[in-house]
Amino acid sequence: MSPAVPLFTESFSGRAHGKVNLHLGVGEARADGYHELSTVFMAVDRPETVTLTPAEEASISTTFHVEEPDEDVDTPRNLAWRAVEALAGAAGDTEGANLPPVRIEVDKTIPVAGGMAGGSADAAAAVVAAEALLLHYGYTVEPEDRDNVLKALGADVPFAAMGGVALGTDRGDSLVPMMCRGSYWFTFLNPKVGLSTGKVFEKLDDLRFTYASMVPHMDTALISRALLSGDPHQVGAAMHNDLEPAALALRPSLQQIIHDAEDAGAIRAMVSGSGPTIAALCEDQAVALRVVDKLTAQGNIDGFAAQGPVGGAALL
Repeated sequence: MSPAVPLFTESFSGRAHGKVNLHLGVGEARADGYHELSTVFMAVDRPETVTLTPAEEASISTTFHVEEPDEDVDTPRNLAWRAVEALAGAAGDTEGANLPPVRIEVDKTIPVAGGMAGGSADAAAAVVAAEALLLHYGYTVEPEDRDNVLKALGADVPFAAMGGVALGTDRGDSLVPMMCRGSYWFTFLNPKVGLSTGKVFEKLDDLRFTYASMVPHMDTALISRALLSGDPHQVGAAMHNDLEPAALALRPSLQQIIHDAEDAGAIRAMVSGSGPTIAALCEDQAVALRVVDKLTAQGNIDGFAAQGPVGGAALL
């Protein structure tokens, strides 16, 4: 750290939330390796908090309120770390000579690799906190530069920053806000088994090669009308995930969780994103909590209830 840089002790915290894909249509693989997506995101009140504090040396630590992953996440590869570095670069401090190192503290309540974009929420929260820290040191970030940083960090990061309900196209990072009436209660059930996003997409490509009837569902009109109704039963009937057959083919045990959640009272349960988390839409909070209690009693499933939609990334 340059001795000319004053070391303030003030901390800056940002918060962003997890998401559920109410509709996920997956097109064919593109030349750049991504698939064209047509998805409807809803942010739910499962928060990730990132706190930045100027320090003598850069570091990152994570507090887990969910099951910890096997691999070490407290490295410069962490999305929160990368977000701080990227935003500092966008502000013009490319060499780090005019800013002190920071201690990054991540408070996680979203399951890791669970299909709810917890890492993306970390990145969005870190961007909000980093922007406040940069302003403290006299740096500003243009909105266009901030948006470019969000997109570069990952396809789900822009929605984690936006929150609410949105239609995502292209990689899922071209967003248009959507109208939504009312709020909705979900149960999220994590079976503690890993499921690689890349392998789920590969499996979908394999299944489509084998079964001509498996075609992309890119039309979001049905879920759009359902969200305007404010009726969870209409929303449940309209929920769809093109990745679900692939996730179930790789982890057949997820089908039993879907069945058990609906048997316990959920209106509709399906794989959340690429899985393995199961998202179960419920009539109200009481039903959502009952589904959590029944399915987590088995001991091999973690679960929680969450409501949506909620807002985007914000400074605390």
